[in-house]
Amino acid sequence: MKRLWDISPPVDASSPVFPGDTPYSQQWAAAISADCPVNVSALTLSPHVGAHADAPLHYDPQGAAVGALDLTPFLGRCRVIHAIGAGPLITTAHLQHAMQGLPERVLVRTYRQMPLDGFDHQLTAFHPDTVQHLADLGVQLIGIDSASIDPADSKQLPSHLMIRQRGLRVLENLLLDDVPEGDYELIALPLKLMTADASPVRAVLREL
Repeated sequence: MKRLWDISPPVDASSPVFPGDTPYSQQWAAAISADCPVNVSALTLSPHVGAHADAPLHYDPQGAAVGALDLTPFLGRCRVIHAIGAGPLITTAHLQHAMQGLPERVLVRTYRQMPLDGFDHQLTAFHPDTVQHLADLGVQLIGIDSASIDPADSKQLPSHLMIRQRGLRVLENLLLDDVPEGDYELIALPLKLMTADASPVRAVLREL
């Protein structure tokens, strides 16, 4: 049986969220009792909590919602590249050692241990030139273990604008702590949310 790596962080009320975003909360609409055979809950959360796929609607007022996206970029061969301690921005130089024969999906690990107990205001993001270079090489999806492909305090979002320009898809908040560098099969399908700007994913890697 092929090994699986679960690269989705746990999601609960303690999950970090971007400052100002909606945290996870859960209420019980029904509970098992003599009069009720089931537990039923109601969830409230930003679609950017935990591992998630951004839709163009997140960074483009005319962009497609996540439920309208082609699923092809979210499923298939990918490469995990380590850029641990790369600093504020991932440059092409940080990835150069693993860029020969890139598949269409690239996930970058920046943390030695992903912070699960608070939002990282100093998160590592992509330099937009790196995004452009990856697109030039045929990459269709980029992913990262931090909360954003742009710095947390960015107002211009240059890397988001670059994926908008080049038509790339993106995964954020991936848990890559235990994943060695190398090639895998990525499975990270967004929900069919027809008006949403993002979707949670249960992201996994499977050995080839």
